[in-house]
Amino acid sequence: MPNIRILNEAELRAAVPLDLTAVDCVEAAFKALDGGGVVMPPILSMAIEAHHGEVDVKTAYVPGIASFAIKISPGFFDNPKLGLPSTSGLMVLLSARTGQVEALLLDNGYLTDVRTAAAGAVAARHLARADAESAAILGTGMQARLQLKALTLVRPIRRATIWGRDLAKAELAASELAQSLAIPVVATADAAAAVAAADIVVTTTPATAPILEADWLRPGQHVTAMGSDQAGKNELSPACLSRADRYVADRLSQTRLLGELRAALAAGTMADAAYPELGAVVAGRAAGRVRQGDITIADLTGTGVQDTAIATLARERAGATGAGADFAS
Repeated sequence: MPNIRILNEAELRAAVPLDLTAVDCVEAAFKALDGGGVVMPPILSMAIEAHHGEVDVKTAYVPGIASFAIKISPGFFDNPKLGLPSTSGLMVLLSARTGQVEALLLDNGYLTDVRTAAAGAVAARHLARADAESAAILGTGMQARLQLKALTLVRPIRRATIWGRDLAKAELAASELAQSLAIPVVATADAAAAVAAADIVVTTTPATAPILEADWLRPGQHVTAMGSDQAGKNELSPACLSRADRYVADRLSQTRLLGELRAALAAGTMADAAYPELGAVVAGRAAGRVRQGDITIADLTGTGVQDTAIATLARERAGATGAGADFAS
């Protein structure tokens, strides 16, 4: 039996920073999803309402990648009150040829954070205006921070605004981001004003009622909605989707059930049609932004191909440095 490589969070953080290589890795995963041959079952999702928690299990086999990942991703949103992070989890990497376990990636959700932020960058790269220079991030958590950093990798972001229901948390996030990114970042309690001033808007919350209204949007903007990955979540007013000139799903079968499209279908503001997926846009089979004045929306629920892609990148990079420890099975 082959040895199993065990990598801890610190080793994975060192191996896989949020950089253009990570963005390109996730972009290639979306293109592969569009290319056919991918096996990606529906998300196994379990809500634990008594503790404001949820657990998602995602996986995908991608032709051309020698391994596949199975990811267990809990999100318990009262954890900060206990001094714990909201998200945790791990990935298991298995051989796509034999099914043997190859690696345990004890990342505590770090790789999910990176691949989610990278997906936001992919969406912005293909849907936001090339000259987009201002961003509004709705949310104050780790993903809010990473989404802004990811945007700076693919667009010339020169200023940003952070909105949160808790202004103190928004101010802390803004201060940290201004220092790390070396651009002006301010906090606000006025979400409408933040959106009005932005070329790119990213929603990063576990909201169950809309935090972004359709009449706040203006021509030329791009919106990435990445918080809705459960049937009870909803960040965008359903009218936002019908106002957009271009709606793009990461996986249409998922956004119908879990994403912003679910709420729009229920409200009757969108028809149940064959909307383009991000992979088709990346592959050039579907249009992204057509006109400078278009309003575009990317609905990201998270896909198993992203997890397989980032997990194999992590194993490759860590292996090149000899990181981790072997466990004899």
